[in-house]
Amino acid sequence: MLAGPGLFGGLFELKGYKKPVLVSSMDGVGTKLKLAVTMDSYDSVGIDIVNHSVNDILTCGAAPLFFLDYIAMGQLLPEKVRGIVNGLSSACQEVNCALIGGETAEMPGLYAGADFDLVGTIIGVVEKDSIISGRDIVPGDEILGLPSSGLHTNGYSLARHILGESRQALEKYYPELGQTLGQALLTPHKCYFNEIKPLLSMIKGLAHITGGGFPGNVPRVIPENVTARFDTSAWDVPAIFNLIQEQGRITKNEMYRVFNMGIGMIIITAPEKAQELRRRLPNVRQIGHITSLTDMQQVILD
Repeated sequence: MLAGPGLFGGLFELKGYKKPVLVSSMDGVGTKLKLAVTMDSYDSVGIDIVNHSVNDILTCGAAPLFFLDYIAMGQLLPEKVRGIVNGLSSACQEVNCALIGGETAEMPGLYAGADFDLVGTIIGVVEKDSIISGRDIVPGDEILGLPSSGLHTNGYSLARHILGESRQALEKYYPELGQTLGQALLTPHKCYFNEIKPLLSMIKGLAHITGGGFPGNVPRVIPENVTARFDTSAWDVPAIFNLIQEQGRITKNEMYRVFNMGIGMIIITAPEKAQELRRRLPNVRQIGHITSLTDMQQVILD
């Protein structure tokens, strides 16, 4: 960073790259914000938006450079904003990313009561010859999965509809969760950058499982002529998803379309690299493999 606060734009000098390619992503936290308001807890959603964004650009092989946030409320409350920014800054520090700037907006005619919005933009960089595109993925490649920390930042409209969003509902303790519903649902989105970054040279493809679940995200990183076939018995689905499925009477296919079901990041690699990745990533699970295109389906959940 070349300048502190006060200017109308943030300045960042890019150093140390031969053929740098900038990678950008922009996203919001979504209706998880409603739960943060009810629980009066805001640092976790700041962590959410940074970690979600870092994971997105990581799928291209990029390292984060800087992050910008946008916070809009009906009434700007300093303690509320401070909580959000504390979460933003701590998450940025974890991945050596500069929180280079942001914008706050007070719009009482648009946001009612305690409602607010939180959006983030991230800029990262990758050497041109190190971009992960998925183009080299072929039948026989293995699919590994890293566990999520919960719902992350997707599926909250459905979860709120089924489990409730009142303070009373969120403060209910569930033995199968080992915590209250609110604590489980506000668990921050996990960041995978620090554990995956040293291993990128062994990886052909990465899929961040967010909105759209497995069917909506995996086809974005594999060639059109292959199928990703998953063995859904290869990992233990966290209790929060079972609770939602049982109480909402939701089909398996719908659950895997809406939620990450316990897998936050998918790694696709050649078989000869898979063993080394399993050794260096203790929490990783082999959860599937790549086959030739099957029945015109790019994702099959067995």
